[in-house]
Amino acid sequence: MRVAVVTFPGSNCDYDLYKAAQQVGAEATFVWHRERGLDGYDAVLLPGGFSYGDYLRAGAIARMSPVMEDVI
Repeated sequence: MRVAVVTFPGSNCDYDLYKAAQQVGAEATFVWHRERGLDGYDAVLLPGGFSYGDYLRAGAIARMSPVMEDVI
């Protein structure tokens, strides 16, 4: 199983999520939020943390990233 771990500026726990995916036998790959095209992945993992500096409505800002067009 191939999984994409999406990384946003300031996010944390992305490495933990990457390692957890590997521990269950998945082939994990980091995908930067500016990338497009998630074809070929069986799952997309979004780590928690402080994306965009943990400012108010950081999730709304992250939603505008190019990679999210393929997630939604």
